[in-house]
Amino acid sequence: MAGRRSAGLLLYRGGADGGVEVLLAHMGGPLWARRDAGAWSVPKGEYVAPEEPWDAARREFAEELGLPAPDGRYLPLGEARQSGGKVVTVWAVAGDLDPERIVPGTFAMEWPRGSGVVRSFPEVDRVAWFAPEAARERLVTGQRVFLDRLAARLDEGR
Repeated sequence: MAGRRSAGLLLYRGGADGGVEVLLAHMGGPLWARRDAGAWSVPKGEYVAPEEPWDAARREFAEELGLPAPDGRYLPLGEARQSGGKVVTVWAVAGDLDPERIVPGTFAMEWPRGSGVVRSFPEVDRVAWFAPEAARERLVTGQRVFLDRLAARLDEGR
């Protein structure tokens, strides 16, 4: 059986200090509500064949943030395996997005566990722009490699 796969888009822009900032999404729901370190992600989501990762990345960006995926030149950042075994494929694209404009998608889960009550929660409860150092502290460990790959790709273009 094939493992779980996700695809996503890492938005980046020029920062105030002349560096770069990346847009991260804080995972929604009660399991992540009180966490900051390791509780943020590239906007992404799961897909299954025959859907292509590229198509899934754009679809999931729109579903998770309620805004269309930006136009622009997409930089492939490759794949990374997260600790749970899921393989994540990411592309970076330059763009700007006002975090106040997001309208996140939702998911349902039983909460509290064992209660029999199914509640709806936002897929992401907020998004924010971070410099790479601050992003590294917040990203789930398995996605931190995408910051390094983005930096390398941007250095190639200079």
